[in-house]
Amino acid sequence: MDQVEAELEEEVYNIVPLRNRSSDHPCLRSPELRNLVSTLRTATVSLRKPPFAPWSNHYDLLDWLSLFFGFQEDNARNQREHLVLHLANRHLRSRETPRDDVTLLDPAALLCFRKKLLRNYEDWCCFLGKKSEVWLIDGLGESATIRRELLYVSLYLLIWGECANLRFLPECICYIFHHMARELNMVLEDYIDSNTGQPFLPETLGEKGFLNGVVKPLYEVVRMEVQIGRNGSAPHSEWRNYDDINEYFWSRRCFEELKWPLDESSRSFKKFKMAGKTGFVERRSFWTLFRSFNRLWLMLVLFLQAAIIIAWEEEHKFPWQALQNKEIQVRVLSAFVTWSGLHLLESLLDSVMQWGLVSRQTWWIGMRMVVRNVIAAMWAAALGWFYVRIWLQRNEDREWSAEADKRLDFFLDLALVFVLLKLSAVALSYVPSFDNFLVRMNWRMCELLMSRTFVGRHLREGMKEYAKYAMFWVSILATKFFFSYFLQIQPMISPTKQLLQLRNVDYRLHQFFYDRNGLAIGLMWFPMVLIYMMDLQIWYSIWTFLVGVAVGLFSRLGAIQNNQHLRLWFDHFVREVAKKFNLVGQEQLLYESESMTSNKFSYIKLVNPSNWVSPRLKKLECNQLLVRKFAVMWNEIIRAFREEDIISDQVVELLELPKISWTSRVISWPYFLLSNELLFALNAVCRLADAPDARLWHKICKNEYRRCAVIEAYDSVKHLLLEILRDNIEEHSIVAALFDEIDRSLQTGRFSTTFDMTVLPKIHASLIHLVELLNGSIVDPDQVASSLQALYNIVVLEFFKQRRTYQQLKEDGLAPQNSFHHSGLHFEIAIRLLNSRDGIFSRQIRRLRMILTTRDSLQNIPASEEARRRIAFFCNSLFMDLPRAPPVERIKAFSVLTPYYNEEVLYSKEELQKENEDGISTLYYLQTIYSEDWQNFMERMHQEGMVSPDEIWTTKLRDLRLWASYRGQTLARTVRGMMNYSKALKLLAFLEYHPDIYFSQGLQEPGSTMLDDNKDCVGMSSLLSEGCACEHGVALMKYTYVVACQEYGYQKAKSDPKAEEISYLMENNEALRITYVDEVSKSRGEKEYFSVLVKYDRQSQKEVEIYRIKLPGPFNLGEGKPENQNQAIIFTRGEAIQTIDMNQDNYLEEALKMPNLLEEFERVYGTRNPTILGLREHIFTGSISSLAWFMSAQETSFVTSGQRVLADPLKVRMHYGHPDVFDRIWFLTRGGLSKASRRINISEDIFAGFNCTLRGGNVTHHEYIQIGKGRDVGLNQISMFEAKIASGSGEQALSRDVYRLGSKLDFFRMLSLFHSTVGFYFNNIMVIWTIYALLWGRLYMALSGLEGTALADKANKNFFGPVVNIQLIQLILLTGLPAVLDGSIEQGILSALWDFLILQLELSPVFYTFSMGTRSHFFGRTLLHGGAKYQGTGRGFALQHRSFTENYRFYARSHFVKALEIALVLTVYTIYSPLVNGTFLFIDTSITGWLLVASWILSPFIFNPYGLDWLKTVNDFDEFMSWIRTHGWRGGLIGKSTQSWKTWWYEEQDHLRTTGFWGKFLEVILNLRFFFFQYGIVYHLHISSGSTSLLVYLLSWAYIAGAFGMFVVILFAREKFATRDHSNYRLVLWVATALVALALCALVQFTNFKLIDFFPSLLAFIPTGWGIISIAQVFRSSIERTRLWDIVVYLARLYDLLFGAIVMVPVAVLAWLPGFQSMQTRILYNEAFVRGVL
Repeated sequence: MDQVEAELEEEVYNIVPLRNRSSDHPCLRSPELRNLVSTLRTATVSLRKPPFAPWSNHYDLLDWLSLFFGFQEDNARNQREHLVLHLANRHLRSRETPRDDVTLLDPAALLCFRKKLLRNYEDWCCFLGKKSEVWLIDGLGESATIRRELLYVSLYLLIWGECANLRFLPECICYIFHHMARELNMVLEDYIDSNTGQPFLPETLGEKGFLNGVVKPLYEVVRMEVQIGRNGSAPHSEWRNYDDINEYFWSRRCFEELKWPLDESSRSFKKFKMAGKTGFVERRSFWTLFRSFNRLWLMLVLFLQAAIIIAWEEEHKFPWQALQNKEIQVRVLSAFVTWSGLHLLESLLDSVMQWGLVSRQTWWIGMRMVVRNVIAAMWAAALGWFYVRIWLQRNEDREWSAEADKRLDFFLDLALVFVLLKLSAVALSYVPSFDNFLVRMNWRMCELLMSRTFVGRHLREGMKEYAKYAMFWVSILATKFFFSYFLQIQPMISPTKQLLQLRNVDYRLHQFFYDRNGLAIGLMWFPMVLIYMMDLQIWYSIWTFLVGVAVGLFSRLGAIQNNQHLRLWFDHFVREVAKKFNLVGQEQLLYESESMTSNKFSYIKLVNPSNWVSPRLKKLECNQLLVRKFAVMWNEIIRAFREEDIISDQVVELLELPKISWTSRVISWPYFLLSNELLFALNAVCRLADAPDARLWHKICKNEYRRCAVIEAYDSVKHLLLEILRDNIEEHSIVAALFDEIDRSLQTGRFSTTFDMTVLPKIHASLIHLVELLNGSIVDPDQVASSLQALYNIVVLEFFKQRRTYQQLKEDGLAPQNSFHHSGLHFEIAIRLLNSRDGIFSRQIRRLRMILTTRDSLQNIPASEEARRRIAFFCNSLFMDLPRAPPVERIKAFSVLTPYYNEEVLYSKEELQKENEDGISTLYYLQTIYSEDWQNFMERMHQEGMVSPDEIWTTKLRDLRLWASYRGQTLARTVRGMMNYSKALKLLAFLEYHPDIYFSQGLQEPGSTMLDDNKDCVGMSSLLSEGCACEHGVALMKYTYVVACQEYGYQKAKSDPKAEEISYLMENNEALRITYVDEVSKSRGEKEYFSVLVKYDRQSQKEVEIYRIKLPGPFNLGEGKPENQNQAIIFTRGEAIQTIDMNQDNYLEEALKMPNLLEEFERVYGTRNPTILGLREHIFTGSISSLAWFMSAQETSFVTSGQRVLADPLKVRMHYGHPDVFDRIWFLTRGGLSKASRRINISEDIFAGFNCTLRGGNVTHHEYIQIGKGRDVGLNQISMFEAKIASGSGEQALSRDVYRLGSKLDFFRMLSLFHSTVGFYFNNIMVIWTIYALLWGRLYMALSGLEGTALADKANKNFFGPVVNIQLIQLILLTGLPAVLDGSIEQGILSALWDFLILQLELSPVFYTFSMGTRSHFFGRTLLHGGAKYQGTGRGFALQHRSFTENYRFYARSHFVKALEIALVLTVYTIYSPLVNGTFLFIDTSITGWLLVASWILSPFIFNPYGLDWLKTVNDFDEFMSWIRTHGWRGGLIGKSTQSWKTWWYEEQDHLRTTGFWGKFLEVILNLRFFFFQYGIVYHLHISSGSTSLLVYLLSWAYIAGAFGMFVVILFAREKFATRDHSNYRLVLWVATALVALALCALVQFTNFKLIDFFPSLLAFIPTGWGIISIAQVFRSSIERTRLWDIVVYLARLYDLLFGAIVMVPVAVLAWLPGFQSMQTRILYNEAFVRGVL
């Protein structure tokens, strides 16, 4: 027994040593926790003990379950701590009894936890019509009921903790729990096994029985599907992802086909393995957007149809006038026919795309599709036929006869029935009770006709919320439709009619159809329709910003913008701190009833503080306890600033509240509040020297801080003078008598009549001199005595208005009694200089000196912009709707989880010293960017003993690496930030647990040791040590930080320095835990995988392993980040969990607000509590470069403000990878924090929000707390990030989540969802399509001759004018208005306007245009072809110059080729358009295209370090030529894409190898546009002689054939003779050249060909060649093994060489011109770095 106890005491634990009850661990001081451990043990007394395993007395319920059901021992240990800590924290939150009166277990807390944990299981049982296996007996609180509830929650946690990848299948876990709970019930009820006649035993009994018998078979199914899907590269419709397998358990099939226990060899399990797609089939097509959001497109199409019908009658200016015409009314009714047609299209699309769900087992799904199609076709046919009958009768009768009206009435009745059926179907879908009724009835017909899903049944919002977002969208739609009708559709009617009426068109092209210019009309309307379809996104953005500004104002965001605001409201800030952080009891709050947070519309009061109804500052002075507690918190925040090196020691003194003050009558405010106030008071008193005391005092008291400065200065001077004079000597008595005289005059109101106010400046100057002497490094007593004597003389001889004789002074005690003494210096022997090492005295002297002397304004104190921003935000946030923090023991426990792969942990010495090609090192870069921080760091190092700056690379190297790493995007920075939560909890516990009397006696700060995880409470008083233990225990129980370093085991094995650095972080952060997956090799090449949790043990001074839980196989079956999170989440604790990425940071002042934030889970928003608390981000990389600033501005304006509105009023905020806080238990049972299926869930974070919304969760957004986040700072990094996000959005558009939300949300929330997710990216594509359509339409008009004919007929020359004008108006509204409005909330309108102007000057529109191209390219390609993949950006500093080759590889297909195409269109249009002579009209139609070309070509070089340097440009082109020639002229693929053009070229077309038939078909159709250049230009050549015959175009292909044949001959000759017989190769080249020359001569001599036609011919035939190459790439699989493919590759190389040369031309010109390099550097980097470089 003693040996067992010894083993238990030595057992490694995670947070609390639950098995070692004799431990003095601080958490075990909690009686709740101890009693919970006892309850778990005593609950096993009456239970049947498991066979085949010895039972020990220290075993508890979890051991009992583990032995019976085959769970792993470490899984049981992990979940034991999980359960105990969770219940203990719940008990602490719920109990109201004193600490000593604690029951064994709070039944209410257990009941609440059980209901929440098993809520999803209960819903699942209800959905399937199954009876729950959770059997509860007796009443609440009965021991049997408590035991059963403990068993059920423990069983679920044990299942969840060992399910590995199956945690992504929540309903699969429900299925497992259902059967295992049944087995548990049979064990508890002592069932007898009918087969053996023995007491029933679970099927998973035995060591690792659950893992091998349940988890592994299901895991292998998932793994098999991943292999079938080729890790996501196969089409989604060909394999089952996590969602498909999970949704198998949404139907009764899982009970009918998948039996229990699981048997892999059984027929039923084989059916499960071979089951096809379940619930949804993902297919790549743009039609998925129509299918998912069909109501949006239906609305837009129907309004467009109706608007065109109404606007066609131009004699009516307004639509309501036209609608008075009956014929127009009837024409508008055709919208019902269109509606039914779109409904049929939707039904057909659904059938085509989802036919993969139909199988022999799911035949009813196919039947349902057929029935839906038949019904939709019948409605479309009926409405169409009866509508046609109306017009047949009307045309026959030539009037609206009675028969025609009768047919019209019948049609209206039919349309009404159609509408009512649609509305009733929608209404019934929002009634869950109706759905549940059908489930209970179990009608097969309902299953045949209805498609039921487990999710999406609880999407309703309350009427108040519905009214808000409905009003929002009604306003948007009204604006959009008004704009569209009057400025889009109506202006297009007249040009359309003119084109219809245009006759005798001199067509310059061969016309295939003579239909009154129908093609031209279609091309003219096409860009307008595109704008009409996408501009709802623009109006949504504009209204979002307007509403966002209003919401921000009413939430008091930006009320404190600068130090001036902070000075005005600092006393109110103190009270808010006391209230929000529970520093004093509720009854002690001085102004609770008048708190400005009680009025949501008090922003108007905040604007003018004089109108703010609040108590006078004296009320705070009467509550010194509150101020002292506030001082502790405030000073800790300022100290944290100093530790981060963003402020200096001097600034610390200016910002801190003094710990010990020489005055107690007023609050010793931070000095930055008191700056110059004493000087202002002196000036006022001197101006009013003869005024009475009351008036003088009233003048001073108008400013509260001025009053405090005067009183503190007086009290401090009095204290100082009496302190530096020896006691019990005459001089001390004289000074005391003098102050008594002054005090009496002040009390009686005779100060101004007794003393001469004009002498005060002299006294002030004398005091300054005295204080300067005392503040010196060496204090001369003689000089101090002399200064005191001078001061005494001024006061005695000049200060009194009534001059006194020496005798009178002696009588009043103001002069020495000894006359001899009077002849010398009074104070030469009275001086008592204090110890120079007395820090308190020195600090107070410095404070007094600053009060007396400061004349400079302290508006910019602290000088650090980051420190000012953080102080302002923290102070402002407390005036927002921040919940009051509960007592520390009632704070919700929470965890932070950070997934880490292989990023930087700490910058190494080599990385800091490494220089780029221009001699700039990373450290120099950081020293220049953060120059003030570097100075503060060096100051701190000198204080810590550094003598020489060279020591920074030796003894202080670790500090240097940390300083640099804290300014990058490293794991060290993230860990430091997240550990602030632990410090914050300790600080709050310190303020709460220490009795108030100790603060009153001067105990004002916890000390650095208390908040430092790396130190113990050594040297403190016994009470403080006790408090330290309590605070330490609270921090451990309430907070856990887990970093999922999935490669940590591998890094340790190969001695990677990153492993050592991670270990260093663990050593210095007690609450930090590292989890990783350990791969262990076994015999015969087998491998085992374990999920491992480690920590740094302070007693043994080494890293120790806490838990090792075996996995069924490799964990990384899906996307890396969610799989990493999934394997680590079992080691987290608490009721909430915050997801933090590796590039995020946190601050102590923000961490203090986490307890307040967690209280939001108890609030009700709408109809439900939140399940995700969305938080705001601050981009800390915004000052690094202009690109970083652009990203920061985009984050602030387009993300922060947008999410504010998405949460309220739109109710569609999701999770976007931000530092959101999740309801951990809620998500634990519903699939985790993200989804992980390959490719489809590449943007894994947002699927957590989708899943949350579909399952009835609620996402809110809170801006009173912010977390730091880094963004990519280089253009290539940003582009890769944008590509990843855009590709992820393309995959989202295919997903079942988006489809279900789009089809199940109400209409207005559906609109919000579309425009805030995939719609944003789709509309980016439509913007590009609009430009393409506009330019190609213009080109057709010019080449066809329509423009010339219209110009000759004096018709409307500029058919596309309305399109361009609309684009201009919307562009101004979109780019200018939102940025200014949103920035004005927190910065003020002038600062926002200035920032907006600077953004324009730094070419932000160029960058945003370039980013739009990135998003549109990758979104469209992914949606059509796939190919989405994770892009690692590196998150480093953009110091390296990116070569032309690298930029070409990145942007050739996404930007350069498209820009060159647009440039070619504009060039050809310029040549052949008759509008060139009309300069304004020509510029009006082409300026957008040229701006786009310039942005897409020049951005990679403008935003590239030294991108316009001439020497680098020359070297880059040489490198490009070398790259494009490498391994290319013959041979296979060799090397990487960075080394070989051919490898890169093949990689660029990988998406075409995996795309489907329709993707290839559409790609071919789109590439046919390149042939139009040849078709349009050849008819304008002189050789065509004006002919429009089709033969001209066909003959032009003869030239291409001839050129192709000659190219083949040259290529053949090159391969055959170039290396062996070079003379023959040259001969072939000469012959080819001669033939070309002869052909040209023949053409000139015998045809109308002119040499001037040569350039247009190139413009015609070069695009044709590119079109042929592009189409050949689509058919690569068919021609790759033929000789033709080698020719295609050769031609493609020549084209890329041509494209690269064209792109290089403008870059080379700009690099050659003087001044552009300097301007480009100033645009790219901030001013501080520019000063350091140029």
